[in-house]
Amino acid sequence: MPHDTPLISTIVGGLVLAFIFGAIANRFRLPPLVGYLFAGILVGPHTPGYVADQSLAPELAEIGVILLMFGVGLHFSLKDLLSVRGVAVPGAIVQIGFATLLGWGMGALMGWPLGGSLVFGLALSVASTVVLLKALQERRLVETVRGKIAVGWLIVEDLAMVLALVLIPALASIGGEAAHPDPVAIAVADLFDIELGVAGVIGITLLKVMAFLGVMLVIGRRVIPWILHRIAHSGSRELFRLGVLAIALGVAFGAAKLFGVSLALGAFFAGMILSESELSHRAAQETLPLRDAFAVLFFVSVGMLFDPNIILSNPLPVLATVFIILIGKSMAAFLIVLAFRMTVPTALTISASLAQIGEFSFILAELGVGLNLLPQEGRDLILAGAIISIMLNPVMFYLGDKLIPRLEARLIRAPEGEGEAAIATQTGAHSDDAVPGQETPTPKETEPVLTTAGEEGEVAVSRLMDHAVVVGYGRVGSIVVANLKSSGTPFLVIEDSENRVQDLLKQGIEVIVGNAASPKVLELANLGTAKSLVVAIPNAFEAGNVVMQAREVNPALLILCRANSDAEIEHLTKLGADKTIMGEREIAYGMLDGLDQVHYRADVLEEAEEAPKPQAPEPTGLTEVASERPHDEPAAPSDVEPPAEPTKA
Repeated sequence: MPHDTPLISTIVGGLVLAFIFGAIANRFRLPPLVGYLFAGILVGPHTPGYVADQSLAPELAEIGVILLMFGVGLHFSLKDLLSVRGVAVPGAIVQIGFATLLGWGMGALMGWPLGGSLVFGLALSVASTVVLLKALQERRLVETVRGKIAVGWLIVEDLAMVLALVLIPALASIGGEAAHPDPVAIAVADLFDIELGVAGVIGITLLKVMAFLGVMLVIGRRVIPWILHRIAHSGSRELFRLGVLAIALGVAFGAAKLFGVSLALGAFFAGMILSESELSHRAAQETLPLRDAFAVLFFVSVGMLFDPNIILSNPLPVLATVFIILIGKSMAAFLIVLAFRMTVPTALTISASLAQIGEFSFILAELGVGLNLLPQEGRDLILAGAIISIMLNPVMFYLGDKLIPRLEARLIRAPEGEGEAAIATQTGAHSDDAVPGQETPTPKETEPVLTTAGEEGEVAVSRLMDHAVVVGYGRVGSIVVANLKSSGTPFLVIEDSENRVQDLLKQGIEVIVGNAASPKVLELANLGTAKSLVVAIPNAFEAGNVVMQAREVNPALLILCRANSDAEIEHLTKLGADKTIMGEREIAYGMLDGLDQVHYRADVLEEAEEAPKPQAPEPTGLTEVASERPHDEPAAPSDVEPPAEPTKA
């Protein structure tokens, strides 16, 4: 066996160093990808010591991008993409234009040609879907509305960059800078003996993308699920795993060669088509280990391109580049999302998602340098901006989480017209309690009041008294709210999901929009005059913060919580919860009640018929188990004795 094995040494060196520095980064509470990037810098050509193969590393990284985008497609169906098109499509287009304008302005100030400045601006305008997906997965936001808008936004960016990758060579050839024309455009021009301009190139590019989508929707939609179903029925796990990888890589490669679209985009649509199959979850699980491994190599390859000396030789241009990526793009995205009347958490999530650049930026930089449009300095600045922004992206998410309570805490009151009956029901008052002679509010005055907490003169605290406060309107909270509403108990809800907020408003229920762990949000709930607090959110850490703050405000407040383990029950009880209910335990009590119908009650009835006098039967094992619950647990149905029997001791 030959000793010169660059492929093996590149894979081993990249993964081993990524593991070491990823573990170190995790130890210091930093994202592991920071360690992956640092590992790439160490094996790159700009630092002393071992240097990984410069040609193999990017190709290995491309496999990681393909598999990761395939996974994105598995979790993001066509229906989801269309559902966010109203925000993602126009928002991404406006944001790309604004960021490109900023980059073009910086390039012009540095004396670069027009073409190079535009390439530089485009490279700064597109974010990395790989980095975004990692961040969303760590925060469990992929399946949320915010996550789907963020992924959809970046998919639109990727589509725009596909168009840019075709247009840039054409524009360079028109400008006389260089010529790397599209072979399809050449064939069309030769066939019809015409000169294709910019409009012609754009038209051909759109036709190619539409042709690929048509093939995937008409043929791939039937063939891909059918192939996997046939393999799954064979019972071979190895063949199924191999089939999934073959589809992901094969469709991506075929899309690039036959239709001229990017490998990542081809893999994304392959996963999106497969997501409609019932085998999509299994496919995602089977590809996860290999997907993670090659995603690590992607970050290592990015680190290899970075020359740390540029930070010392050109500090001001580097800072300007980072400013455009972190501040310029983020502010533009934040204002755009708010313009579409989305919530503050959604706007901040999109802003943090776009505060970095990635794989498409590297491709554009290499293309610009190859076409003699972008100077070497521009490529180095793009790489420096990418490394720094990727490392700081977790910080942007952290700052966004800190800003949410200050920016979003606001009270939405139900309209005094439509919600009058609902409010009257909640407070126990009647609609004829109005003061005689008082004017009826006009429709304009009955609109929901939107107030921002924390600003002087604009803090709006709930007017309810002796009320209940429900934190969270999920599966548990919605049941609690329904019962409070039917019983006429005055209450309000604290919720941060825009869909749930809209649902509550339609019911005429008073809502505080925000994270209940924020003191600004809890202040609006008027806990000092409340009688009870129901913390229905599953996150024990956030629930603990809510309980602790609520107990400080109102020591006499009845606080009820939910938990998933005994440790969470102990944690919440120490912080001040009066009663914490664990769902699994209540399920067990319900099952014991069902078993008592067969085992316990049958024995009791037989003894009652045979015995001359009713006597208390010996408790069965089932009842003993039920009776051993903690004192703060609700009485289980199995504790209720049959009517014909006396109460047990």
